[in-house]
Amino acid sequence: MMNLRVYIDQHSGFCFGVVYAIEMAEEILEEQGYLYCLGDIVHNDEEVNRLTNKGLRIIDHDQLRNLRDEKVLIRAHGEPPSTYELAIHNNLTLIDASCPVVLKLQNRIKNSYDKDETIYIYGKHGHAEVIGLLGQTSNNAVVFQDISELDLDALPKNLTLYSQTTKSTDKFYEINQILREKGITVNTNDTICRQVSNRDKELRDFADKFDKIVFVSGTKSSNGKVLYNVCKDKNPNTYFVSNSDQVDKAWFNENDTVGICGATSTPMWLMEEVKNRLQTF
Repeated sequence: MMNLRVYIDQHSGFCFGVVYAIEMAEEILEEQGYLYCLGDIVHNDEEVNRLTNKGLRIIDHDQLRNLRDEKVLIRAHGEPPSTYELAIHNNLTLIDASCPVVLKLQNRIKNSYDKDETIYIYGKHGHAEVIGLLGQTSNNAVVFQDISELDLDALPKNLTLYSQTTKSTDKFYEINQILREKGITVNTNDTICRQVSNRDKELRDFADKFDKIVFVSGTKSSNGKVLYNVCKDKNPNTYFVSNSDQVDKAWFNENDTVGICGATSTPMWLMEEVKNRLQTF
């Protein structure tokens, strides 16, 4: 036995928005035996598989168009106005589990759009949350995931800047500074979720305490990629896994201390599984 001493970060795991969506889904699955969900309920395949085994039916927007007279869960990422319009047309009952932080952001962007402001959104192209945000502007806002995508010399002299809720706070303010240094007047709206952004500092502290870090996340999670890099930056001996089978004994030495942490879309039960596997080494 390698005598690994393994600890799970108690701040890791689902954010409140994801907890809310999953609790709503489980409640209806208990009553009804099945429930449609528009897109993956969370960007974690292991959790999605657990819920599909309970009767959750994941559908996309094309399938939604052909669905009638059913209940459909809107996940924490939120949806554009067109989804709500379609639901009325198809007599669908929407179980709206949109995260309150995302809904507040959607409303702010809609207000800016109604005032004819030129809106730029720092976010991931094609991300479910970003599609919902774009929908508030009739798809007229500009989305960018890196400042290098923008032609700074061609930008308008006045713009309104928003961010996807799960982006890096440091990066957002760095972008804001670059724009201002270019002489652009920026109406800055810090719309990053603090439950997510606070994980940055918490994880830096956590990653510094152990010989090795195992970061558990789905490969589709934007937040997971950001937080993994936070850990890797602080502790180079950080390893990314999506499930316990991917943990490699060769990563560890005898008597290592090992910290397990994860994204806001990583369930605690999955981190427990990783811990159990490590304790077999």
